[in-house]
Parts: sequence; structure tokens; C-alpha cells
Amino acid sequence: MSVETRGQRLSVTRLRDRKGGDKIVCLTAYTAPIARLLDEAVDLLLVGDSLAMVVYGFESTLPVTLDMMIAHGAAVVRATRKAMIVVDLPFGSYQASPEQAFGAAARVLAETGCAAVKLEGGEEMAETVAFLARRGIPVMGHVGLTPQSVNSLGGYRSRGHGDAERGQIIADGRAIAEAGAFALVIEGVNEKLARELTAAVAVPTIGIGASPACDGQILVTDDMLGVFDEFTPRFVKRYRNLADDIRAAARDYADEVRAGRFPAPEHTYAAPARRAKSS
Repeated sequence: MSVETRGQRLSVTRLRDRKGGDKIVCLTAYTAPIARLLDEAVDLLLVGDSLAMVVYGFESTLPVTLDMMIAHGAAVVRATRKAMIVVDLPFGSYQASPEQAFGAAARVLAETGCAAVKLEGGEEMAETVAFLARRGIPVMGHVGLTPQSVNSLGGYRSRGHGDAERGQIIADGRAIAEAGAFALVIEGVNEKLARELTAAVAVPTIGIGASPACDGQILVTDDMLGVFDEFTPRFVKRYRNLADDIRAAARDYADEVRAGRFPAPEHTYAAPARRAKSS
């Protein structure tokens, strides 16, 4: 990627400066073709560990490896020119120590060319965020419903409905922002709490199942397009229902193949004309 191309992307600094300003538009991307299609419309593409379910068919994000995230992150970076690319650190790659997190994050940045990494957690991860930030690694935080902690949280339920849980999420968000994160994802919390946390931190908040008061919004692209239709969370709006179109296209193709209508002459290569022998 050229220096000129790299300079056209939305930078961490410019995104951080949009706190309270123009809304930040974010979607997920895991593959080069989809990333290329989304690039012009969005400000930020997240190569999320949600690829575990969307791409690989796992039941949670926990089986994702660092190598998987790097492979998909590099593909998305190669396919795009405008959007900031952020790559998730997968479960087990950063929780043990700040030093472990630095090693994982350094690999992600070096091997993908992305702008930043994202990690989940609150007060317990503040030391790690500060460690990374001091060493030049931009970090996006993630609080509220944190999918990597689904087992300890008791499932994918919305968060922040009791006073104790609400207070902890506010404390978590503040701790991560003050530690040096340049932005904060708030997932799956009640609307009032997301609004309060957005007002309480000095960095942009990106909502998913949170509040329109957040500084930006993100959805899983396959949910938004109606491709991943096994389960639709309450907070998802389907802007298309491509699953039906894909199924219909597959049926039409199958019918034509079985009936001998495909391939037609226009889909095959004609044999080269034979030259007449000279007498």
C-alpha cells in the first residue's frame, strides 16, 4: 500500500476528534469482497471476532485464534482505501498480562497494516490499555455486553439494569477511556446507561444495542444485510434480506443445471474454426 493511499484513510486522531460531532459510521468486515463494497460508505470497518459465528459457524467468539484474526484483517486492509480498519484481539491473546497483549497487538498491526486493535474489558483491563497506548498501539475499548465473557456473564443478555451492574459499567468505561483508549464500543446496555456513559467519557462511543446518543453506531454487516439469519438480536435493523435472494438464486441455478438449460451456448467457448487446407 502506498503512502498516498494510507494517508487517505480516517486516522485515529481524526476519529477521536469527532467526539460530539459528526456521527461515526461503522460496520464489520471479514473478507476482501465485502470490505471493498463497504469502504466508501463507512468511516470504520471492524474485523470482529464475530467472524467465529458468521464465517466459521462456531457458537461463540471463543474459538477464534490470533492467526485467524490476522489473516482476515490483512484481507480487509488490502481491499480498502478509505475506512479505518480495526482488528479484534481474540480471547486468550491479551488477558494474561500487558506484555502478552503487546505481543499480540504488535503482530496484528505489523502483519495486517490495520490502524488499531480492539479489546474487551473494563477496570481489570485498564492497565493493559495504558501499557499499549504508551507504546504506540491505538486501542479501542469494549464494555457492557462483552461476548468473550459470555460464560461468566450467563449468556447474551443486555446489561446495566441493576444499580450495581450499571455502576460497574460506568466505572469500566471511564477506566478504559482514561487509560488511553481512543474510542469505546458500548454493547447491549439499556439506553439511559449508554447515554450517561457517552457523556461521561472524553472519547467517542460506538453503540451496538446501546443508544442513538452514542457518537457512532456499528452493526454486524451480515445481520444488517439479512445474510446471517439464524438469530436476529433486538438491536439489529435489517436493511436488506439477502438470504432470500441467495436461496432463490441457488434454486434457479439448480433448476437450470438439472434441466440442461445451463450452461447455454453463450456461456461456453466455441471450438476454433479449422483452417482450410491449401491445395
